[in-house]
Amino acid sequence: MKVIIIDDEPLARNLIKEYLEDQADITIVSECGDGFEGIKQIQQYQPDLIFLDINMPKINGFEMLEVLDESPLVIFTTAYDEYAIKAFESNAVDYLLKPFSKDRFLMALKKCIAAEKIKHFLSNPEASTSIDHHPFSERIVIKHNGNILILQTNDILFIESYDDYVKLHTMNQIYVKKKTMSFYEKHLNPVKFIRIHRSYIVNIKSISELKNSGSDTVYLVMENGTKLSVSRAGYAKLRNAWNF
Repeated sequence: MKVIIIDDEPLARNLIKEYLEDQADITIVSECGDGFEGIKQIQQYQPDLIFLDINMPKINGFEMLEVLDESPLVIFTTAYDEYAIKAFESNAVDYLLKPFSKDRFLMALKKCIAAEKIKHFLSNPEASTSIDHHPFSERIVIKHNGNILILQTNDILFIESYDDYVKLHTMNQIYVKKKTMSFYEKHLNPVKFIRIHRSYIVNIKSISELKNSGSDTVYLVMENGTKLSVSRAGYAKLRNAWNF
């Protein structure tokens, strides 16, 4: 994996380099002390992973990520704990609070290596038939009625397209999130979640019935009784998942 370290503190950069010294599969391609230089280095080297500080001169870490067309894997390294939720909303793999130990650092690195393997699997599905251990999203941060909630993906029955938003359906509640269906199709475990229609992604374990109402019309009945249309492509995915 190609790595870039972006932090305005030389001591912090040196510590990360020290922790990476015995990692044979990691190559540090660059390091820099501010967000503007970080953008240039990312565009030049196309790293797989960046270690990113938040409070830096010129632009902060979050602002830097917003400028990028496509972000690499990110581990935030910061002395401030108040940005943790925002960091995970930005799809950070991990959030290291300074000062962090080498054991904690290597734990975060292990997540990134796993994430890179999954990325390779998704672009090369023939390369593997098993993805039991993965870093797909298991929690979703939601703002609901003025509060911040952590929703476990296992509690989601299905996701419904809703203009520029999505609706996350659980057994007892519907939450609205400003994300796209494509985003969740990429970030949810494809072993557990299948896009059955351009408007629906379903949690396989929450399906109660698969029905054919004639004229090649197929629909699912979810645990809460909701009926969802299934496209031909979605039906093929279900058949493949269930081996029938």
